Amino acid sequence: MFLGPFALANSLFVAPMAGVTDRPFRQLCKRLGAGYAVSEMVTSRPELWNTLKTSRRANHEGEPGPIAVQIAGTDAQMMADAAAYNIDRGAQIIDINMGCPAKKVCNKWAGSALMQDEALAMSIVEAVVKTCAARNVPVTLKMRTGWCQSHKNAVVLALRAQEAGVQMVTVHGRTREQGYSGAAEYDTIAAVKAALRIPVVANGDIDTPEKARDVLLATGADAVMVGRAAQGAPWIFREIAHFLAHGTHLAPPLVAEVKHLLVEHLQDHYQLYDEYIGVRSARKHIGWYVRALPGGKAFRSQMNRIEDSVAQVRAVELFMDGLAQTMDRIPERSAAQHPEHNNTTLETV
Repeated sequence: MFLGPFALANSLFVAPMAGVTDRPFRQLCKRLGAGYAVSEMVTSRPELWNTLKTSRRANHEGEPGPIAVQIAGTDAQMMADAAAYNIDRGAQIIDINMGCPAKKVCNKWAGSALMQDEALAMSIVEAVVKTCAARNVPVTLKMRTGWCQSHKNAVVLALRAQEAGVQMVTVHGRTREQGYSGAAEYDTIAAVKAALRIPVVANGDIDTPEKARDVLLATGADAVMVGRAAQGAPWIFREIAHFLAHGTHLAPPLVAEVKHLLVEHLQDHYQLYDEYIGVRSARKHIGWYVRALPGGKAFRSQMNRIEDSVAQVRAVELFMDGLAQTMDRIPERSAAQHPEHNNTTLETV
């Protein structure tokens, strides 16, 4: 699968999740089988570009390409300027956010709220594509099926985006009105795929290898994008890849491997954030890793009282060493055990 000049490693993508898909998490997912990852969304408001929060989101040091950055906003020229700003800082692909359902984003008419105003949405797409085309940078679009059940306009917007020069469209199988509740539907994604010439990516509720296979078959999509199911289980990408290739399940990871992965993840996390922020923001990742493990609930409570990185890593090592005494491999997680989406965990700009 190609995206502009880039040959993507496979058809398994990491979804952009604010407060989650920072550089350490993206790199880990790529190491464990993801062929492509999109950054946390970066605001188009220039007065915020020099903030520590935005500079961390725009940090791609040592990240293997292609480097894709998602931008969010409501003004066409500001979005075009944001695209240029991020290209100057290493972005090789620009993704337009038209899918975020968070209230504080939609209340400003950004994210999935743009799907209510097709004229504004298209003015943004056209401005961003024009800026990026001059630099030979592909533009992609992430959207929902529509604003609400009675106004599903994904097919119309996707067609217009394609004609404007967008080179790939990702559709989350819910309306903005649904948020993350209920079950994702894939008929609309199938309709978008049938209408477009460019690659289409299916997103929403893909939490097992079987679900990835079924969604690909049901939609005809070129790729699947995994979000919440990768939280605390970034190896899901290699599990899906193995299943799609061989029709059999890959054995769950060894406890010793997960210990190593988590400690490496934490060390990379601390390097991106300072000690104070790093320790506190790492808690959610640790919580996701141990969520379904024996003793995980008590350990999460203990973890929330630790306030320095050395002690945090040591506690993780001791917990995993104790687990290794009773089992060799991490138990398989059911879909119900995957982290739940909530706006306090997944921050938005």
